Amino acid sequence: MATYFHSVFLFWSQGAQFCGHFSKSIGKRWATITIFILSFVSIFLYWIWIQKSVITDIVTTPSPKKPPGQVDFPLNCSNLNLTLTCPTTCPVTIEKEESSPVACPEYTRWIHEDLRPWQSTGITRDMVESGRVYANFRFVIVKGKAYVEKYKGAYQTRDVFTIWGILQLLRLYPGKVPDLELMFWCGDETVIKKRDHQGLKATSVPPVFHYCKDDETLDIVFPDWSFWGWPEVNIKPWGTTLEALKEGNKKIKWKDRKAYAFWKGNPYVSKKRVELMKCNVSNKNDWNVRLYIQDWEKETKQGFKNSKLEDQCTHRYKIYIEGYTWSVSEKYILACNSMTLLLIPQYHDFFTRSLVPMQHYWPIKITNNTCRDLELAVEWGNYHTDKAQDIGEAGSKFIQENLKMDFVYDYMFHLLSEYSKLLKFEPTIPLGAHEVCSETMACQEGSKFWRIKNFMVESMVKSPRNRLPCTMPPPL
Repeated sequence: MATYFHSVFLFWSQGAQFCGHFSKSIGKRWATITIFILSFVSIFLYWIWIQKSVITDIVTTPSPKKPPGQVDFPLNCSNLNLTLTCPTTCPVTIEKEESSPVACPEYTRWIHEDLRPWQSTGITRDMVESGRVYANFRFVIVKGKAYVEKYKGAYQTRDVFTIWGILQLLRLYPGKVPDLELMFWCGDETVIKKRDHQGLKATSVPPVFHYCKDDETLDIVFPDWSFWGWPEVNIKPWGTTLEALKEGNKKIKWKDRKAYAFWKGNPYVSKKRVELMKCNVSNKNDWNVRLYIQDWEKETKQGFKNSKLEDQCTHRYKIYIEGYTWSVSEKYILACNSMTLLLIPQYHDFFTRSLVPMQHYWPIKITNNTCRDLELAVEWGNYHTDKAQDIGEAGSKFIQENLKMDFVYDYMFHLLSEYSKLLKFEPTIPLGAHEVCSETMACQEGSKFWRIKNFMVESMVKSPRNRLPCTMPPPL
């Protein structure tokens, strides 16, 4: 820096002398212009010097050291040919510690319940094949590599990001996920009905993986696609969104938030939501509820400016209500520190079975008096602000601590491991299947693919974990 300022001083002094000698001949006006030019050049030289210093710092600053034994799995799109084949450079197995001191969240217990229909019979190949009529795709793991056989398209990119999520599990625990074959359904409605598998048929239940179930169905519950991103509505991968919600919670303190119950979404996917809209404020009634219709087509055109989830933590109370079946919105609503008014659902996903009413949320029955019940809940909360705030923060804490991506992956690992133990046949690669890996999915090009690719890169597991999955609790 001293050298720089010395150079600038000489530059200025010589320039001043030039102006002094020639001011009489060139005139004061031109001398002023010359001084202005000298000033501009000096500032420009200083900017160049700053840029050079910053670049030098970046180049010379050593990168942080990786933990001992950590191996990076970079996404390598440069060596792929037009058929997008998987590279062979990444190992399919890696040694890890033999035990984990971390206990899994309580909701992991439900894995045993979800697999109970096959505990006594095991799972035969015929059972798996019988699930084909329901499935969007078959997912196969053989010797650490993954293969997919597609049957029918799914809504938007649900199947794409579900497959992507399982591939990231394989990157996180290479060589640890056992061989298996499974059928996966990506729709909203549940498909394996208990009533269709009673008596003699109870020994031939098709094992079909899905995002939710209820008391009348036997679908095997699995984390939904939105944990890795929902590009069609610009909802980022869960790891990014969870951090954004943490910051969003800090913008407005709970007691400074609007003293109403808030909901925003698409009401036209279920009768329940249509009925809920009748509780909105009107000239006749104010049920302490503020409801807004989410127009995704309009939001898409406007660049999703008004649909950021972290900007919706502005009310003391937030409403959760199912869509056609369950809704992925539940985790976003619970994470907002607002007391969740949960309209008691029929369906559940993999983690909600561990939520406790009056501890993590306030339950609301769906009846003819739902509007009145919502009003009373808000009135109670505004009168008992400390207790209402505690419930809101407890629900948010549950999500922040128990639904981290580490635990989502561990749930997947234990579910697939327990499922594979039930298989009574050796998994093989189907004739119609093709190998899939992160490269075959994220290295595609095209104007319509850029957002999908960005979400994949953002949610990609970049290196294997240096410990085994959390310790699974015993059955209920």
